[in-house]
Amino acid sequence: MTISSALSNAMTGLRAAGRNSQTISANIANAMTPGYGVRSVALSSAQIGGVSIDGITRNVNPALLGDRGLAESAFNNASDRTNFLINYENALGTPDDPNSLSARIAEFETSLITATSRPDAPERLEGAVNSARDLASLITSASKNIQEARSEADRNIDFQVNQLNSALSGVKELNLQITKTLAVGGDTSALQDNRQALVDEISTIVSVRQIPRENGQIALYSTGGAILIDGGVAEIEFSAVNQVTPYMTQAGGMLSGLTINGYPVPTDSTRGALGGGSLGAQFEIRDELGVDAQTQLDAFARDLIERFQDPAVDPSLAIGDPGLFTDTGIAFDPLNEVGLSERLTVNAAVDERQGGEAWRLRDGINAVVQGDVGDSRLLQSLSTTLSTKRTPASGNFASGAFSAINLAATLTSQLGADRAQAEQSLTFSSTQLNELTQLVLAEGVDTDQELQRLLLVEQTYAANARMIEAADEMMQTILRL
Repeated sequence: MTISSALSNAMTGLRAAGRNSQTISANIANAMTPGYGVRSVALSSAQIGGVSIDGITRNVNPALLGDRGLAESAFNNASDRTNFLINYENALGTPDDPNSLSARIAEFETSLITATSRPDAPERLEGAVNSARDLASLITSASKNIQEARSEADRNIDFQVNQLNSALSGVKELNLQITKTLAVGGDTSALQDNRQALVDEISTIVSVRQIPRENGQIALYSTGGAILIDGGVAEIEFSAVNQVTPYMTQAGGMLSGLTINGYPVPTDSTRGALGGGSLGAQFEIRDELGVDAQTQLDAFARDLIERFQDPAVDPSLAIGDPGLFTDTGIAFDPLNEVGLSERLTVNAAVDERQGGEAWRLRDGINAVVQGDVGDSRLLQSLSTTLSTKRTPASGNFASGAFSAINLAATLTSQLGADRAQAEQSLTFSSTQLNELTQLVLAEGVDTDQELQRLLLVEQTYAANARMIEAADEMMQTILRL
């Protein structure tokens, strides 16, 4: 080996050591950076001697990253659904809650029994009216809670669609930049990191699969079959509303669905084109869970109103007259059940806050003057109708007849079962996401290993530096001859 070739080999070794040192430093500095792929320098023997730097290799496991993305989508979907059910259950109250639906019914029934024992006592009659008002207020509040959740879901859909379109445009732009960089022989690792971060962001919204394409590009397909990116990028559109009401549904045309490149796509939980992530969960809350919850609560409110507007319970009522509980002051109309729970009120005739008199609870809703203050027959009839078993005229309850408190227990138990199932699904998806995240981290930057590699690079650098020093000494010796 000539002195010049030795110098050349040592210089290539120094350059390789410098690039290795730079790469290792970047790995250590980005050990906690999301989406960062650990780098390594690809080296080979040069034909004329020494070491050739072939480029920077980004070491990632695409299959593992894809599984982690799907798990994150499932986790976000289950989390949003569970939160809705928990909030709704809290609005109705659990059986051990003194302010729950069942507790309010029991309190109302107790107040009627107390008033029956002393029908002449105004404070007992007023206590029964107050209990009825508290019951109606809880049902109304729960209904508003449902619509607020649906309205928030509609706003979240709008936000996530905009976020999704922005991220998809970013992936398309990075695809082009990666292709251009590869064409001139540049390093695309940083661009791929940025692209992976955007893909991870998309995965929180929509469940997607990533497919490699030529020239370093990728395609993204939703698990529901929608093409999001494959050369071109999909344009997703949605129109938000300010406030969702019980009457508003997507099936009725009052709420927006999704379009991809101008074509409507399904959004339901079973076959949604962009389901699986938080976006699918928001559609499910707005169009399925919220609608079902409202339907059940309206059916319960209907049962409560119909119990007390029966002339057989209160002889002062004619057919079609409102009873103790009303639909905003009027009798219940079977053709106007949607949103009934939000409109539930106590009859103004017995409510002092609305200008009524509590004694009508004893003498009849439509009584003009007070009757016998010792007559408790109507109060007994009101108390009895609460415990009377009747078959609900609407709603999705178990078959059979229910008393008012049994129907409330059925409503809350159904909700509790749905919430428990959702929490079980959330626990599974959370465990799966944690495990896959740990596997991704295990294949990421290992700072201990990187430091060990850095020590070897330092030794390599020192060896090549010593080679240059030896060559210099030989040249100096030759020049002195």
